Amino acid sequence: EVQLVESGGGLVQAGGSLRLSCAASGFTFDDYAIGWFRQAPGKEREGVSCISSSDGSTYYADSVKGRFTISSDNAKNTVYLQMNNLKPEDTAVYYCAADATVATVFVCAHNWYGMTYWAKGTLVTVSS
Repeated sequence: EVQLVESGGGLVQAGGSLRLSCAASGFTFDDYAIGWFRQAPGKEREGVSCISSSDGSTYYADSVKGRFTISSDNAKNTVYLQMNNLKPEDTAVYYCAADATVATVFVCAHNWYGMTYWAKGTLVTVSS
């Protein structure tokens, strides 16, 4: 019953923008941390950004600071990742994930294996 469904991935030229959405069903975001993670071919999964649905605190990986913005709409059980000025190195499968017990958004981003619920992933391809 618990599901996370992503949308918004696709192909974009370097410098372009995409907005990813992650819609939850079967639970509400209250007191959850929601994270965006990505995995490029041959690379480990890495945390991109996390947000606390309870207090709005956020974390961004250094590689995306100033370019990506995470936001949440608790009434819609949806989290967004606005990605601007995309670079080829941003190419990856992007996953949203949620967990109710992760202590901080920093922990969320650095312990993807601790996240409970996962979307199936959406591919973002940035051409040079």
